[in-house]
Amino acid sequence: MYLLGYDVGSSSVKASLVDANTGRSAATAFHPKKEMKIDAPRAGWAEQDPEQWWANLILATTDVLQSAEIDPSSISAIGISYQMHGLVMVDKKHQVLRPSIIWCDSRAVPFGEHAMQSVGEEKCLTHLLNSPGNFTASKLSWVIMNEPAIYEKAYKIMLPGDYIAMKLTGEINTTISGLSEGIMWDFKNNSIADFLLEYYGIHRHLIPEIVPTFSEQGRLSAGAAEELGLVPGIQVSYRAGDQPNNAFSLNVLNPGEIAATAGTSGVVYGVSDEVKYDPRSRVNTFAHVNHSQELNRLGVLLCINGSGIQYSWLKQHLSAPEMNYPALNDLAMEAPIGSEGLTMLPFGNGAERMLGNLNVGGTIRHINFNMHGASHLVRAAQEGVVFAMHYGMQVMKEIGIHPRVIRAGLANMFLSPVFRDTLAGISGATIELYDTDGSIGAANGAGIGSGIFGSFEEAFENLNKMMVVEPDEKHAGAYREAYHRWLDILQECLDIK
Repeated sequence: MYLLGYDVGSSSVKASLVDANTGRSAATAFHPKKEMKIDAPRAGWAEQDPEQWWANLILATTDVLQSAEIDPSSISAIGISYQMHGLVMVDKKHQVLRPSIIWCDSRAVPFGEHAMQSVGEEKCLTHLLNSPGNFTASKLSWVIMNEPAIYEKAYKIMLPGDYIAMKLTGEINTTISGLSEGIMWDFKNNSIADFLLEYYGIHRHLIPEIVPTFSEQGRLSAGAAEELGLVPGIQVSYRAGDQPNNAFSLNVLNPGEIAATAGTSGVVYGVSDEVKYDPRSRVNTFAHVNHSQELNRLGVLLCINGSGIQYSWLKQHLSAPEMNYPALNDLAMEAPIGSEGLTMLPFGNGAERMLGNLNVGGTIRHINFNMHGASHLVRAAQEGVVFAMHYGMQVMKEIGIHPRVIRAGLANMFLSPVFRDTLAGISGATIELYDTDGSIGAANGAGIGSGIFGSFEEAFENLNKMMVVEPDEKHAGAYREAYHRWLDILQECLDIK
């Protein structure tokens, strides 16, 4: 018996098959092999065609089935992880009306700021736990104001994961966790945030039916099964945004537990049982995958848009063509802590929530042409991402999240010794690295939602810890010195803005 998990990101779509009897991954595949296209019609905009996600999901499914060499009839349930905060709009025929406005698009920032002022900070924060900010509801407000003809054709609005579930099952629904990430859930009244919908002029009938995160959310249609090479009737039984799902995949479910990722964006995600929020919405609070009316499980999310994307940019434009990421990680180790003064800010991927939705841009400072080389640039890029995460973690501490142990998958930037040592060194936290990822987490979620696993403990009894990185007290002073130099440059950029 197998579980199929999908992780629909902005760079690629990944599929994993998990053997439900052993909890081990049987096969993994992803598409495209190069990063998916993100369209930017104007500065600060970011859009993707949802059909691109579906096309790559089909290819990833084909590859994972060929690799595993299993009978598709042995797949019992499907789970979905997806890029958060995006907006998908469809008509009555389930046809997409416009490209998806994705998570890193910053066009709706002024709409969220105006809503915060007009509705009132206290009402927004006590009910939504966030500013409306640059989230899905605000993106839809932009469409209402700028593309009214498209809005009038809309039958339902969805998050990216809701769209994938629709393509799989033909049914349109969503989750409380999903609505909370779109800033459309009222935590105080435990209902859809009608007051914000009314302010924005969003018709309530556009919001899909709500289903539990772990539940039968539909079954694979005959048409989708034919496209995917699967059998009709498989349960779709789990759905969550990529960051709650990443935390779930690391068995981060209870207060005090912390997860991190460093892919295209950099994220630190902590779980709390207290209804708290950052008054300035620099970090955001959403319903975690196991949140319920009876049991508060809230995810406090720090997101840095410019993380792995900065490293990818560096690889593409500032390194030799034959350089790959492992080679870059080795190169970073040749430079000392602090990169001998060379400092980089990784904020070149749109407005940053933790900086008050300012778009300060990427920055490289203090280059000495007689001293610095490629190794300094690469190390400074990695340190810049870590320092941005540490800066955000200071905000998280203000609302009761104190990272002492950080769990992450052994992937992306966590494959770099410099990156993980710097994070442990500056935060003082122990880093635990696991052999898992978002698609495997989605598969395990499907196992719980379908009842194949009887508990969270059963789902994660075979979670494999690969490595532990302890803080290096000997070099703590050097990390602090480099961080404070980084912090001074950030403050200069903020003062200019």
